[in-house]
Amino acid sequence: VALKRMLNFNVPPVKNSTGEPVWKVLIYDRFGQDIISPLLSVKELRDMGITLHLLLHSDRDAIPDVPAVYFVMPTEENIDRMCQDLRNQLYESYYLNFISAISRSKLEDIANAAIGANAVTQVAKVFDQYLNFITLEDDMFVLCNQNKELVSYRAINRPDITDTEMETIMDTIVDSLFCFFVTLGAIPIIRCSRGTAAEMVAVKLDKKLRENLRDARNSLFTGDTLGAGQFSFQRPLLVLVDRNIDLATPLHHTWTYQALVHDVLDFHLNRVNLEESTGMESSPAGARPKKKNKKSYDLTASDKFWQKHKGSPFPEVAESVQQELESYRAQEDEVKRLKSIMGIEGEDEGAISMLSDNTAKLTSAVSSLPELLEKKRLIDLHTNVATAVLEHIKSRKLDVYFEYEEKIMSKSTLDKSLLDMISDPDAGTSEDKMRLFLIYYISSAQAPSEIDLEQYKKALMDAGCNLAPLSYIKQWKAFTKMASAPASYGNATPKPLGLFSRVMNTGSQFVMEGVKNLVLKQQNLPVTRILDNLMEMKSNPETDDYRYFDPKMLRGSDSSVPRNKNPFQEAIVFVVGGGNYIEYQNLIDYIKSKQGKHILYGCSELFNATQFIKQV
Repeated sequence: VALKRMLNFNVPPVKNSTGEPVWKVLIYDRFGQDIISPLLSVKELRDMGITLHLLLHSDRDAIPDVPAVYFVMPTEENIDRMCQDLRNQLYESYYLNFISAISRSKLEDIANAAIGANAVTQVAKVFDQYLNFITLEDDMFVLCNQNKELVSYRAINRPDITDTEMETIMDTIVDSLFCFFVTLGAIPIIRCSRGTAAEMVAVKLDKKLRENLRDARNSLFTGDTLGAGQFSFQRPLLVLVDRNIDLATPLHHTWTYQALVHDVLDFHLNRVNLEESTGMESSPAGARPKKKNKKSYDLTASDKFWQKHKGSPFPEVAESVQQELESYRAQEDEVKRLKSIMGIEGEDEGAISMLSDNTAKLTSAVSSLPELLEKKRLIDLHTNVATAVLEHIKSRKLDVYFEYEEKIMSKSTLDKSLLDMISDPDAGTSEDKMRLFLIYYISSAQAPSEIDLEQYKKALMDAGCNLAPLSYIKQWKAFTKMASAPASYGNATPKPLGLFSRVMNTGSQFVMEGVKNLVLKQQNLPVTRILDNLMEMKSNPETDDYRYFDPKMLRGSDSSVPRNKNPFQEAIVFVVGGGNYIEYQNLIDYIKSKQGKHILYGCSELFNATQFIKQV
């Protein structure tokens, strides 16, 4: 909504206005591009009158009779370039929007350039948009994509980090979270664990919100924005957790559609990139091998299939794609049948009455064509994506890994020794084996003895693993042991429903034989458990000493602040140090059972296990 308002020159768009939109150009930097692209498609931009969208630092031609909307970060180089645009008189008028608040001195730089270029009247509006975060779903956001290594897990947890570096990282995170709450138009009550990076974020965010509220004349939380958010009279709870409370989940193999796509394919800002295999036909000897086609698909909120099935276990997804395909074929056949009837010869009564009857049918068939085509596009898209995922599941035996890890995490008996899994040359890549072992190491109450550990290490090295992550996790475990007991993961294991052969042999394009049909049981991951305690006001040793901040109370420390005693209706969970789709899905499943409650999930970056292992 905020973006649409900005693109409409910062006035709320009027519904059902008949006239053409005002044609304009949109100029953004990489940050702006990342914020807009998951939310608005090119077609939607065009409907709002954006004919061209260009990067700020590309070579742009002058279009003197068109207004330009800028959406950029207030950095030195961006501002220099904007001043240059003013001097070159590229556009008719300039609407300058900054993703994050711009400093006084930089504003003066622009003002000076405008005076110098004699363009003061053309700078129509200058706005701080406070949109420095990326929304991936209606209930999920991530801080940044450009320069994300600056706020990554590794950056926060480096042993040699200096205080000033840590301050900078925390300020970056707080700036984005502040933007997030300005856009929501709500002031949260903040809870966080003690002695972690999350606590530093909480202290700074509390201070920033407090200072903004105190300056009543310029406060961003007054009147028109407040209550415009989805949060009405009741304030949301913000739970800040640190990635270090649970390092097993980001390494876990998964079984739901969205998390699998993120784990095994190249899935980034809601777009998945696939390499298409060109089939098996042999090329003549000496010919160059065919280049693989890269295809990218957007998986967005408007994709109904994705919205419905992104949290489903993979076998269900494969079945649903198949059903969709069959219903599509039936509709297509109906259209074909009508076509053949329409070529009727002869003038007898029957044919005429049939004709009028069929005309009605044909009309409805024709009007449903665009819908049919869209359906076909989605079916093809998900057939390709699901097939790509399936190849990974089969070649790496991901179903076996998933089931085995769930058993480890829920401390149930294992049917096969860990050493056998690691030494099995057919099961998984070296990285899969490393992930499995790290989960075992993190979840075990007693660390394995030195002798056992050596055996495991040898097996892992034989499988080609890089052992660097293990030494990090070893230190981390020793350190957390002093702090607290290991996180528990509930005790439900997935139930296999026999193999797929039955369902799948009936003319499906998914060859699923040998893949286990696992059904998930709902069990709360540590992050979800913490949220449950804090949102429902349950007393639990795990969360009782979490700190409590209320930015609306002008004075007062933790102990003296009068606390809210009622359960919360809305909560935002934010993971400092990075999050993943497994946790997101777990939270969504948890909240489904709670009527009328909402959760948003946010993280400083989104990584899959491969990216996480590299940081450890």
